[in-house]
Amino acid sequence: MVESEYYVYVLRCADGSYYTGVTSKLQARIDEHQSGADINSYTSKKLPVEVVYFEVFQMVQHAIAREKQLKGWSRAKKEALISGDY
Repeated sequence: MVESEYYVYVLRCADGSYYTGVTSKLQARIDEHQSGADINSYTSKKLPVEVVYFEVFQMVQHAIAREKQLKGWSRAKKEALISGDY
C-alpha cells in the first residue's frame, strides 16, 4: 500500500500577509495560488505569493490538525517558525 504525503504550507503574499493551507500536491497547489485562477480566494488579490514554510505528514488528519494550529497562531509566532527560531 502506497501512503500519500500531505503538506501544510505557509505562503507570504505580496502585501506581507500569510496564508496557511493543506494539500496532497504541493507544487500544483502553489501553481493554483500563483495563477490567481480562483478570484474568490484569499491569495488571488495578493499576488505574487511565495512558499516560506512547509511540513510533510503521512496522515491527512495530522496535516489538518497542524493547519488549524498554525492558523490560530499570531503573526510573530508564525514568523519565528518560518525563520527557524521557534
